[in-house]
Amino acid sequence: MTTVVSFVVVIGVLILIHELGHFVVARWTGVGVERFSIGFGPVLLRWRGKETEYCLSAIPMGGYVKMMGEESSVEGGGSGTVDPAKSFALKPLPARFAIVFAGPGMNFVLAAAIFASVFMIVGRPVLPSALGRIKEGGPAARAGLRTGDRITAVDGASVATWEDLFDLIQAAGGETRQITYVRGGHEQRTALTPARIKVRDVFGDEKEAWDLGARPFAPPTIGEVLRGYPAAKAGLKSGDTVVALEGAVVLSWDELAEAIQKRPGRPTELTLQREGQRLTVTLVPQAVKDRDPSSGEEQEVGRIGIAPAAAVSYVRLNPPRAAWQGLVRTWDFTGLTAVGLWKLVTRQLPASTIGGPIQIALVAGEQAKQGVTSLAFFTAVISVNLALLNLLPVPMLDGGHLFFFVIEAIQGRPLSLRKREVAQQVGLFLLMLLMVFAVYNDLTRLDFFHFLK
Repeated sequence: MTTVVSFVVVIGVLILIHELGHFVVARWTGVGVERFSIGFGPVLLRWRGKETEYCLSAIPMGGYVKMMGEESSVEGGGSGTVDPAKSFALKPLPARFAIVFAGPGMNFVLAAAIFASVFMIVGRPVLPSALGRIKEGGPAARAGLRTGDRITAVDGASVATWEDLFDLIQAAGGETRQITYVRGGHEQRTALTPARIKVRDVFGDEKEAWDLGARPFAPPTIGEVLRGYPAAKAGLKSGDTVVALEGAVVLSWDELAEAIQKRPGRPTELTLQREGQRLTVTLVPQAVKDRDPSSGEEQEVGRIGIAPAAAVSYVRLNPPRAAWQGLVRTWDFTGLTAVGLWKLVTRQLPASTIGGPIQIALVAGEQAKQGVTSLAFFTAVISVNLALLNLLPVPMLDGGHLFFFVIEAIQGRPLSLRKREVAQQVGLFLLMLLMVFAVYNDLTRLDFFHFLK
């Protein structure tokens, strides 16, 4: 039920905002609107305004705004019964372009508004600028930095979060920087030269980056204990902090994880801090096969079935900063989505990554279980996806109409009605093919076809 309700809410909001964009700009430019519909198929609810019929239909997979004179040819001067002053087809090209673009445009606005609202109400998630595991022989180690040191400035520029530190290190471009840090309550300084490394982005593409040689600090506090694993059997609980392993002091989650990985099948003594008291437990890490991220070779490591407590904190932003960050986050996701679409078209990404309504519903349900904030972020991301998909130059989509308008602007007259009709038929076929393929992928992920066997 959570999945179904979440899906209907997410899709309903996206469609409403999208069609509202078309509707508002149409009315603003003087175009008459005959029908404003959310959904397709049988009408569940309808009411009539002064000029427009408003409908809520059974299939929540889209919507439409039917405008007066929308089907008329500009060459023909409009249909007989439509008031020329309210005919879409007889409006100037800039007005028609604005009406069509307003739908996906409002989806971009919605995404930015959601991000900004979350940053104001809940806050922006940030990591502290404290250092976690220090890479042996890396830039931070050579500079004398240690786990727990908190960076406060780079070349005099203030640092409050790990993001601040990361951005300043990337901007250094390999040049030596003066690092100000706090250790044991005392402020100190040291020189650090970032190392050039190769990293992979979300699409697996390799790119150059500059490495500090340290990970962000996460305390060795347990957030989740998995059933059936050694930690659960030994009585470890969420909120426990591991202060020592085999008598050696543990300062960060990275140190704890690395030490446990080195002890598969070996009795291991953990010293815990629980509600102000110390206690000691002994367990045996379960031996599992894992792939070394550096060498790619498979190796045996220890696992006890625990996950870290969230190390992030939330900083509420004032309205101007929240609005700016909302725009930045929307731009970032727009860029990622555009690159992803291009990689799909050029077959750099497998077609199996395409998801359909079932996948959206499942993910929406998962995000809803994690809280309203997670569901809001998911809605914003899907809103960006919807905007870009609608801007593709495919007939039947807003981008197809905009493409026709560009052709009209270039040649000084619109495409003939016959050419537009053929293009619409081709576009409809392509969209139906894409929808069938997306649903097929969704069912494959659910192992539906194996179940039928």
